[in-house]
Amino acid sequence: MRTAPTFPWKTLHDQPQRPLEGGLINETFLIGDPPRAVIQRLNTIFSPEVHHDIEAVTAHVAAKGLVTPRLIPTDDGALWHQDDEGAAWRALTYVEGLTVHKLHDPALAAAAGALVARWHEATADLHHSFRSRRPLAHWTPHHMQVLEQALHDHRDHRLFAQVEPLAQSILSAWSAWSGPLDSPARVSHGDLKISNLRFSAAGEGLCLLDLDTMGELPLEVELGDAWRSWCNPAAEDVTDATFDLGLFAASATAYLQARPLTAEERERLPLGITRICLELSARFCADALNERYFGWNPAVAPTRGDHNLLRARGQRSLAASAQAQTSEIVKILSR
Repeated sequence: MRTAPTFPWKTLHDQPQRPLEGGLINETFLIGDPPRAVIQRLNTIFSPEVHHDIEAVTAHVAAKGLVTPRLIPTDDGALWHQDDEGAAWRALTYVEGLTVHKLHDPALAAAAGALVARWHEATADLHHSFRSRRPLAHWTPHHMQVLEQALHDHRDHRLFAQVEPLAQSILSAWSAWSGPLDSPARVSHGDLKISNLRFSAAGEGLCLLDLDTMGELPLEVELGDAWRSWCNPAAEDVTDATFDLGLFAASATAYLQARPLTAEERERLPLGITRICLELSARFCADALNERYFGWNPAVAPTRGDHNLLRARGQRSLAASAQAQTSEIVKILSR
């Protein structure tokens, strides 16, 4: 791994640095011991213009009293530094705390729900025109089309016989799904998986991390993506996943206590859970054949395709589990 270029930030010079392992998108380095800042090399899937969005949103939530990482301007006042290779680098303040990769504790699930509710409430009055836009990121019909195209293009793929029936199951479930695709959009984080939340040692929700995905989304998509992560104790590397009602009840109840929703908003939330589970299963399934987007772990599966097939099966089973428990989910949201 390369060395982080601390030269555009004189305040960070002569500080020890170490790479932070485990990130799937941006190369990340902790600066200082104990850490006082984070330096990241922005993945090329994001435009450097995203830093204007990060600055606007974090300034807004910080003014509301919320903890948040903040961009550290370069010595010449820029929000990011562009190196000789054209890559964008940024420095962020470091928020001390814990990162969790799987949820098992309802108390921590409640802390997650309350934290996201506070962030949503703080950004409810933010009027910002996002410069970095990802209109297809959670446009589920697009991902179903990508899956259909992958089936068409890769009939000779070594995994096609295993992928094709799973893909047809996903496409059939999506055809049967009925819900609004054009619900009102609001300022959203865009990727509320549990590892993008920061917790204190006491289990309190501190702040949201990884802010490159922020934009405007329907609330059921934003929370559906959160719950498909929070309520799957097995995470993504299993064939059979179960939607945990206990974790859902704890997080949903805490969210609604901190930020009450209208009856109409509550009615759309269960549909968002199954939608996002199906969407992610379609994305993994397509990449089991395309083998070009998602990272993979050789300790889990022998190839990228095999790993993504495993993930696709897990998310498809999670969608089925959530769908089978819809009546209980509705009851919890109606309390």
